[in-house]
Amino acid sequence: MSEKRKRAPSRHQRNALAPSLLAAAMLFLAPVLLDGDWSLAVLFVTAILAVIVGWFAIQARQWWWAPVFAAIAVLWNPVFPFPFTGPIWIAAQPGAAIAFLVAGALIRIERT
Repeated sequence: MSEKRKRAPSRHQRNALAPSLLAAAMLFLAPVLLDGDWSLAVLFVTAILAVIVGWFAIQARQWWWAPVFAAIAVLWNPVFPFPFTGPIWIAAQPGAAIAFLVAGALIRIERT
């Protein structure tokens, strides 16, 4: 009989990973969705998840992510949306998605 090794629990947790993955999925689909009735949903989801990921960054004491996600929350805000169109705005969607993915992978906090 073989003995099963117990895996040591991780010392860190990545709270920002799940919201980052959701936001990245929405932003990678955004160029298709912005032409239809889904443009308001893209703005809401992106702005809300940017605030959540920014808050997790502040909790993890990784302050340098706060301005990035504050800018994303402002640019994608659904209350007073900016009338952005064209190739720059279309290119900004995957750019923000990559920022979400990198932050989701790097923001971590030590478990107590």
